[in-house]
Amino acid sequence: MVNVHFVNGPLRLPETPHALPPEALTAMLGVSEEVGLSREDAEKRLRAVGSNAIEARPAATWFALLLHQFMTPVVYLLTGAAGLAFYFNKLEEGAAIAAVLAVNAVIGFYTELKAVRSIEALRALGAHTARVLRNRVVIRVPAENLVPGDVVVIEAGEAVCADLRLIEASRLAVNESTLTGESVPVEKDVQSVSQGARLSERRSMLFKGTTVTRGSGRGVVTATGLATELGKVSRLIIEVDAGNSPMERKLSRLSTQLVAATLIVASVIAALGLISGQDELLVIEAAIALAVAAIPEGLPIVATLALARGMWRMAEQNALIERLSAVETLGATTVILTDKTGTLTENRMTVQQLLTSSGDVVVNANPPDNTLLSRAGADQELSLLLTVAVLCNDADLENAAAEGTGDPMEIALLRAGLTANMSRSDLLLKYPLLRKHAFNPSTKMMGTIHSSRDGILIAVKGAPESIINSAAGLLHEGSEIRFDDETRSKWNNNVGRLADHGLRVLACAVGHQPQEPDDPFHQLFLVGLIGLQDPARADVPEAIRDCQNAGIRVVMVTGDHVETARSIGRAVGLDTSEGNVVEGRELYEMLKTGAPALRDVGIFARVDPSEKLTLVRAYQNAGDIVAMTGDGVNDAPALRQADIGVSMGLRGTDVAREAAAMILLDDKFSTIVKAIREGRIIFANIRRLVGYLLSCNLSELMVIGLAVAGSLPLPLLPLQILYLNLVTDVFPAFALAMGEGEHRVLNRPPRDPKEAILGRAQWLAVILHAMAMSAATFAALGMGRWLGLDQRASVTVTFLTLAFAQLWHVFNLRSHGTSIFVNEVTGNRWLWSAIGLCALLLALPPYVGPAAHLLQLVPPTLQMWLVVLFSSTAPLIVTQIVMLTLSGTRPNRF
Repeated sequence: MVNVHFVNGPLRLPETPHALPPEALTAMLGVSEEVGLSREDAEKRLRAVGSNAIEARPAATWFALLLHQFMTPVVYLLTGAAGLAFYFNKLEEGAAIAAVLAVNAVIGFYTELKAVRSIEALRALGAHTARVLRNRVVIRVPAENLVPGDVVVIEAGEAVCADLRLIEASRLAVNESTLTGESVPVEKDVQSVSQGARLSERRSMLFKGTTVTRGSGRGVVTATGLATELGKVSRLIIEVDAGNSPMERKLSRLSTQLVAATLIVASVIAALGLISGQDELLVIEAAIALAVAAIPEGLPIVATLALARGMWRMAEQNALIERLSAVETLGATTVILTDKTGTLTENRMTVQQLLTSSGDVVVNANPPDNTLLSRAGADQELSLLLTVAVLCNDADLENAAAEGTGDPMEIALLRAGLTANMSRSDLLLKYPLLRKHAFNPSTKMMGTIHSSRDGILIAVKGAPESIINSAAGLLHEGSEIRFDDETRSKWNNNVGRLADHGLRVLACAVGHQPQEPDDPFHQLFLVGLIGLQDPARADVPEAIRDCQNAGIRVVMVTGDHVETARSIGRAVGLDTSEGNVVEGRELYEMLKTGAPALRDVGIFARVDPSEKLTLVRAYQNAGDIVAMTGDGVNDAPALRQADIGVSMGLRGTDVAREAAAMILLDDKFSTIVKAIREGRIIFANIRRLVGYLLSCNLSELMVIGLAVAGSLPLPLLPLQILYLNLVTDVFPAFALAMGEGEHRVLNRPPRDPKEAILGRAQWLAVILHAMAMSAATFAALGMGRWLGLDQRASVTVTFLTLAFAQLWHVFNLRSHGTSIFVNEVTGNRWLWSAIGLCALLLALPPYVGPAAHLLQLVPPTLQMWLVVLFSSTAPLIVTQIVMLTLSGTRPNRF
């Protein structure tokens, strides 16, 4: 035994709970399985044993992040340039390069620290919760607050959040591959096993980090945190890989390629200069300037900021990104396969109609009436129908006005029972629960076994076609009437009639046996049908229109009846014509005709989990980028297969959440559309800032390269380029990363997911913009010489010209079709602040003695400022004229 000390004495924690009977275990842990712990007792135990957490991924330390700033090819190249400067006794240049490296490291460290902490905080939003019995009430608590002695309720699709000794199990099976490596689910029951049983043989235990694949049950917490079996062997809970996203890898590869290209170009130019007999020191200085000019030092930092900023914006709109790769893929999504319940609908089920052999009962839920109360007492079939619906139930509901916990459909059934004065607790006193058979996806039925005065009562609910086609007969006025083909057909038509009204239809049946049967779904008699309504969300039709405008097809994939699906599809704006609604059983035949058939379908109804996976693969094979929503354990394969797996945050199972790339914290379909919009904006921002940085740095490279090739004096010195990059690269790029995008971003078709960050068109634009800024710089140099300026004054003019030309260049990055004056660039308040700060930092150095000496600048005269103003704005004006001329024939390059 392990003793944990409390204020009121020690609590003994068993070392072999799997070998103890449930009664002995609960007595040892001081808990009643019917009551659970009190809130006060749970708080005491939490203080004593600590949080139920295993540090699955160590938080990034500030030292590691700081060190990371010096582990890039860019830094290696600049360090080499500083070394050369020191070697040739260019102490000021060497010291300045070192200083810029330090400043870049500080900026990069702060930005990456903020981004990493943001992503860590976002990940915490997706933490697990558990259903716990506290003071007789089942409530949800954060998983880290579980303590020894807690009674936990668990069912299929949930992750086990602590080590549990089972006290109740119904067809329970668990995937323990995280502990044992065995992927086959393990059957569980409440029977004790020997003390020496191996981990894989402890059938009476559930272990932290495993997942329930089938059934339901309850267990008492025996160990938490590092005391669990998972904690003992230091195994990680299944988590999403925190590695770099494809976009980050592309940017890293681009930086490496730029470094390699820079080394080649600098070496060639230096060699040519030396061969032509130029001064050795001048050639080395030019090589250093080339090395400094070519590299966009802030590119990885700013891209990380753009990703983190975008992820936060998504989280603020209730879309939690679990994998960075999803950010890049979101903007390329071409089809959304969405479930119905809780995503397109409100997931607020209410019983609207009940049908028995004695007739229909329509229930007015808003405002509520007493129809059920008045009819249930006099109608034997109606009373039995509600009894089955309440007994065959996993939800909890204290009173008709409470929210309840559990499946919304089951809560609605309990609420209808309470309206008829039937509480589950009272019925369980009359019909004690013996065994529960959890919902089986293959049979589409759930059953509970109860003892009654005349033997065994079997209560079953499930899909109407499953129960009607398997039932032996029908209950009418207390008699069992055997089914014939005509009667079955009549009840199947009743199902269709209810579904035509947009109701989700459930069938209930009973069985009576002298003793508990092996097969609870044999010899059942249909009691009646229950029609439930789950209204469409008010915001869904507009969200679907936004998708259609964005070139994204929305396809409903549901397990519900065809007519129910058609009714909801009609309400939200999907194509519900006859040929556009397909049942799951017709799927494989339809797929034989190929991709065109898929594009004609708006609704897939009566689809099972395996067919969902087939659908995802079919759309992917047709070239689509698929976003797939799901919430159940059986949805996990399809979620993992989809390009963007989207799990429900409110009603989604832990297994679905772990398989998904994105979690909807509010379960709303419109949140997917918002996330796609943000995904497109993030990609556009990164493309825009990459284009901006490369245009600016390429212009510097052209200016230096052409000057060396033409044996001209350097128009820019290495220190000036360093300062220029520090100012114009960092602040405008940061501002571009913070942009909120244009409002029409969803009015364009999805981009090709294989499309590079900069394609051929973007590279062409980068080169043309760089050429324009380089030409303006040489024009300013020519005008300076024409005005009779000396070398230092001429360099001052060229430095300021290129600096302000780069600053104005941000206005070239507006989207195609937007106004010159009102667009996503001019509407970016961060950008105006950046421009103001940069203009100040560029204009001041010539007037500040030490800075002017270090950068070899002179205070500009009015004539010099006029040259700078004219030359720096010319590229912007020319570019805007060209963009307006070509606006009707080709898209904007950024």
